[in-house]
Amino acid sequence: MTQTYLKLNNGLEMPQFGLGVYLVPDGKDTVEACLNAFQLGVRHIDTAHAYQNERGVGEALKQSGLKREEVWITTKLWPTEYGEGQTLKAIDKMLERLQTDYIDLLLLHQQVGDYIGAWKDMEKAVASGKVKAIGISNFNEHLEDLLQHATIKPAAIQVECHPYFPQHELKKRMAEYGTVLESWYPLGHGDNNLINEPVFTKLAQKYGKTNVQIILRWHIQEGNSVFPKTTNPQHLRDNFDIFDFELSAEDMAEIAKLNSGKRYYTATLAEQEHFMQWKPAD
Repeated sequence: MTQTYLKLNNGLEMPQFGLGVYLVPDGKDTVEACLNAFQLGVRHIDTAHAYQNERGVGEALKQSGLKREEVWITTKLWPTEYGEGQTLKAIDKMLERLQTDYIDLLLLHQQVGDYIGAWKDMEKAVASGKVKAIGISNFNEHLEDLLQHATIKPAAIQVECHPYFPQHELKKRMAEYGTVLESWYPLGHGDNNLINEPVFTKLAQKYGKTNVQIILRWHIQEGNSVFPKTTNPQHLRDNFDIFDFELSAEDMAEIAKLNSGKRYYTATLAEQEHFMQWKPAD
C-alpha cells in the first residue's frame, strides 16, 4: 500500500499525510525535522506564520534537493494580516520566508478580524499563481458568512478532529463544496485515555501496529488529511508507517462508537478575539 492523496475541489492532489511543525523552533530544529520527513518520503509540511518557522521549512526544502513541485506546503495567515491589500503584502512576505514562488495551500488561521477582505486577496493570489489552493482553519461561528462571500470555496478546512470528535457534521456541511478536512489534535492532544482505548489496543495486536498507528490509519480511511507533529526521527518513521495495512469496515464501525463529542480546545469566539492582540514577527 502506498502513500495516499486527497483530490481538492480545484483538481489538485494533496498528500494526505504530512509533518506538522507547530511549536518546533525555527532554524536547525525545523530544518532537521523537515529533512528527516523528506528522507522518509513525506511530502507535505504544515506550517503557519504564527508558528514562526516558515524560514526553516523553506531552508529544508532548499537543502533537500527535491523539486518544488514534489513538496506540498500548507501555511496560514494570522488575523493581523487580514484585509484587502494588506493580505496580498503578507503573502509576498510569506513567499520570501519560504523561499518559494508559490504556496500550495494557504489558510486563514482564525475566524476573527477582516477575514472577508483577506479571502478576497487570497482569491487574487490564486489568480496570479502565487497560491494554488485556499482554505480555512478553526472556522465555526463565522463559517457561513465566509462561504456566502467566497467566490472560490475553501479547498480545505483545518479543525480539531480525532475519534472522540470525528467532525461528521462538519464534513456533511462542507461536502457540497468538495472541501477536505485536515485534522489537528489527531491524537486527542496526546490524551492517553484516547490512545489507550481498548479498541485501539486490540486492533494494534491484530495488525502488529501501535495504538497511535491505528488512530492515524483511522484518519486516513476517514478521508482526513493528518500531520502529527514530532521532532523524533523514530516517531516520525512510526507515524508514517501506516500504509501497509487497512482497517476493516468492522474495525471502523467499532472505532465510530468512541464518538462522544469531546473536544480539547474550547475557547469561545470572544476569547478568540484576543488573537488580534498579538502580531507574529516578519
